[in-house]
Amino acid sequence: MSDDKNRKEETVDFLTRMVKEDVENNVYHRPVATRFPPEPNGYLHIGSAYAIYINHSIASRFNGTFNLRFDDTNPLKEDVKYVHAIQEDIEWLGLKQNVYFGSDYANQIAEAAKKLIAKGKAYVCDLTPEQMTEYRGTLTEAGMNSPFRERSIEENLALFEQMIAGAFQTSEKVLRAKIDMSSPNMNLRDPVLYRILHAKHYRTGTTWCIYPMYDFAHPIQDWIEGITHSLCSAEFKDHRPLYEWVLTELEVTEPPKQREFGRLNISGYVTSKRYLRELVEGGFVDGWDDPRLPTLKGLRRRGVTPEGIRRFLGELGASRGNSLVDSGMLDHYIRQDLKERCFNAMAVMKPLKVIITNLSEDCTEMLAIPNHEKDETLGERQVPFSRELYIERADFMEEPVPGFHRLSPGKEVRLKGAYFIKCEHVAKDPATGDIMEIHCTYDPLTKSGSGFHERKVKATLHWVSAKHGIPAELHLYEKLLKESAELSESNNVWEDLMNPDSLIRIENAILEPSMLKATMNRTYQFIRHGYFCVDSKYTTEHKLVFNRIVPLKDSWKKRA
Repeated sequence: MSDDKNRKEETVDFLTRMVKEDVENNVYHRPVATRFPPEPNGYLHIGSAYAIYINHSIASRFNGTFNLRFDDTNPLKEDVKYVHAIQEDIEWLGLKQNVYFGSDYANQIAEAAKKLIAKGKAYVCDLTPEQMTEYRGTLTEAGMNSPFRERSIEENLALFEQMIAGAFQTSEKVLRAKIDMSSPNMNLRDPVLYRILHAKHYRTGTTWCIYPMYDFAHPIQDWIEGITHSLCSAEFKDHRPLYEWVLTELEVTEPPKQREFGRLNISGYVTSKRYLRELVEGGFVDGWDDPRLPTLKGLRRRGVTPEGIRRFLGELGASRGNSLVDSGMLDHYIRQDLKERCFNAMAVMKPLKVIITNLSEDCTEMLAIPNHEKDETLGERQVPFSRELYIERADFMEEPVPGFHRLSPGKEVRLKGAYFIKCEHVAKDPATGDIMEIHCTYDPLTKSGSGFHERKVKATLHWVSAKHGIPAELHLYEKLLKESAELSESNNVWEDLMNPDSLIRIENAILEPSMLKATMNRTYQFIRHGYFCVDSKYTTEHKLVFNRIVPLKDSWKKRA
């Protein structure tokens, strides 16, 4: 046991090791606290879930707290509907959260700005956005000081108060930090701390007409909430010096520590909020909850369970650099979760009629079939067996090729949970020659569970009673993008990038009658086809639609 524990300690990620060292060295005289600060202008996706999971799991590991804080400091983009959606998604993931709003700290952030002004560390600037870009310089050339940089402290304080009071138009003035216009880090070239926006905020209304930039508000919000470790994605690494500059100049004690980890990318998935918006707003997918998207709403509608996602994220851990994960790995952990909980059922996608000629037309036998191959606690269901059945068209071959062991003329197979049947005759359409139905006989001595062992067959087929089966539409999902797809920062021609087989509709499937009672919150294994759930968007009282969550076949193998 001690060796296992030691190995586990050796393999923890770099973020966990850092927090562990801080706890052991009493760096903070408060509990470990992490946060996730989404802007409420869109929906969470699997990359968001990755960041949330890292922050939440580290806080939990050290008996700390995890905050969901909405970065709602831009009234032009934010909406309360996204607030509700994000909270709902995190609750669905099963992660405990304390909910805060950045807009609630407006007074404290403004006071922090005044403190910087009073120290001579911030000034009001009148440059236009275009002029500011020109003055900023380039990666190889230093920037130039603003002509307003040397305003007196008194003048800056007075102008900032006027900004708060609404005396200026949108973008007429900004408050900037006074740092270093020649810094090689562009984020330190007198960044904007506050801008003027005359727009109604979804929570504070018109109380404020100035709003802090994220890089300024973020460290202050972390400090107010007692965050110890501000763990964010790698694109914020160059922003860390500004984060630390703000806290240093505000002279806070035991300042929170920002550290970064790599973003999660999954092959065949689009995990950029910008690209996701292009797909949704361009009508290339069926909304933000399209099951082909990696949004949590899409994964949820597809039937993925929160436990499956947590298994996947828990296996990844935190990496320093951006990572590209095989989508098969995500499917593997989804499948591992589903196989333990799913009820089995039979569904025929492309039906071929079978007539049992030695069974009377009015005969229906109810067969008890287990709901799960291994878990007896899930019980069993009654499935009707009758004269006319449906099997998969692909399970019959009139002239079988070598290695084909399913049904063919003169051959015998078992029907799942039922009897052996033998093909005696093939009925064809006289005009086209297409197979219309096959006539078989069954052996009543071969009933499943009867102990019959006199002969064996090489195949077991799933089936559905034609008289009792129910029609349904099945949606089969594959990767949204082609294997060769390369996304462009400037222009994506989605029609050329999307996999044409990312959604296949099976419109005339036949399901066993137990599926009439299928519920939205349960998943099912359709024997030989995969794991399915009821589609919450298109299922109606008169039409059943099922989404395939993942196929049965698992191509990804965990490394030893």
